[in-house]
Amino acid sequence: MNLLLASATVALLLGIVLLLIRALMGPTLYDRVLAVNSFGTKTVLLLGLLGFAMGRPDFLDIALLYALINFVSTIAILKFFRYRSFQVSLSRRAPAPKEGS
Repeated sequence: MNLLLASATVALLLGIVLLLIRALMGPTLYDRVLAVNSFGTKTVLLLGLLGFAMGRPDFLDIALLYALINFVSTIAILKFFRYRSFQVSLSRRAPAPKEGS
């Protein structure tokens, strides 16, 4: 069983390294955001795996909290890069009326 956990941990760490390379060298912004989001997902999996391996079920609570933070931060980053501000509401604002019309 330990060999299986060790190989899963190594595979996750290898995936994390590849995602870090993709985040640093991604050709577009969305590739980088996707790599960071996948990095967070792999971190959640690694926390769950370590919690299982060490017999500490409280690691699962930490992993769930980290998954929630990862999701919310990804949405916030994408919203910021789309509107260039956090002040714009999620629904599009109506254009301002032109003067003289």
